[in-house]
Amino acid sequence: MNEKVGTIAGQIWNALNENGALNTKDLKKAAKVKNEKELFLGLGWLLREDKVTVTEAEKDFVVALN
Repeated sequence: MNEKVGTIAGQIWNALNENGALNTKDLKKAAKVKNEKELFLGLGWLLREDKVTVTEAEKDFVVALN
């Protein structure tokens, strides 16, 4: 599972690097992540490593690289 989550985190980081800050819906699509569970697992990994910042904006989250 750790390897899978690490791969998803990499996909998320690459999507943010190419597109800039994204809300979770757009990030899921840009990173080609299957579902929200995987998206949030990958985001947790990146948050723990202090690679991203997550802010709340109108019923959604906006994610950006640090």
